[in-house]
Amino acid sequence: MLTLRQLEYIISVDEERHFRKAAERVHVSQPSLSAQIMQLEQRMGVTIFTRSKKGVFPTPVGQELIARARKILSDVDGFKEFAERSSHPLSGRIRFGTPPTIGPYLLPHIVPKLHQKFPDLKFIVKEEMPKNIQASVENGSLDIALTPLPLLSNNLQSQIIFTERLYVGMAWDHMLSTHCYLKGSDIKGQEVLTLTQGHHLHDQVKSICDTYGAEILYDYEGGSLDALRHMVAMGAGISFFPELYVLSEIKGRTDLCTKEITDNNINRDIAMVWRKDNPLSEEFIKFSDLFKVQVEGLFT
Repeated sequence: MLTLRQLEYIISVDEERHFRKAAERVHVSQPSLSAQIMQLEQRMGVTIFTRSKKGVFPTPVGQELIARARKILSDVDGFKEFAERSSHPLSGRIRFGTPPTIGPYLLPHIVPKLHQKFPDLKFIVKEEMPKNIQASVENGSLDIALTPLPLLSNNLQSQIIFTERLYVGMAWDHMLSTHCYLKGSDIKGQEVLTLTQGHHLHDQVKSICDTYGAEILYDYEGGSLDALRHMVAMGAGISFFPELYVLSEIKGRTDLCTKEITDNNINRDIAMVWRKDNPLSEEFIKFSDLFKVQVEGLFT
């Protein structure tokens, strides 16, 4: 008989790519884990992993079975949590994802207020790139997440939490700093610093630069918004900063300033996302509504 424990074992081996480490992770002996996986392979009539001196790797059919195992275990967790929460709405554990360009500047203001309202609600926060976040929500590794739109999968449901502008940031003595406001044409030919590729913001800034004829400095990509801010303050170029970051980390500084491009709506939509088939969808809608109310106070 197929067991949930066996599904946990194959997921552990897939993530560790090593039988001993996988066994330690799930707190069983290596022979016991190996035997259970072999029993599962024999029962299903397939080979889930190939074993060689180079390591342990899932076969093509194994990859599909592992993906299905993750969804099954996620559904089981959702079933348990739904039962537990039926008499205590908005309680229990939430595995929450956020990009590094949002979480550090938003969650410290929001999470304490949510804890006051719902003391039984426990956040487990994980920072990932938006593309990885959406994949983690889809495969059940995360319950819910904040991420810039658009959605990358039809299996996800979203609710916009806020829309934030992107501001042009520059050193205080930059030629554009004397402008009261900017037009898109003002950044033509300007050297632009941006985050490393893989960040949603990188792709958005690249699109803006392509539209207005600005030049991205690929040799000076920043790993974080803070790194970009330091490079901009030293006069290495201009950059684009999200409104939330500007309010949190730039407003009131004297080493750099920000300007809005007024002839174009340069912004991004930040949404709460979860799997459409998540049994807690109704609760996530309520949670998103409450989260949105708390966020609105930050922009007023």
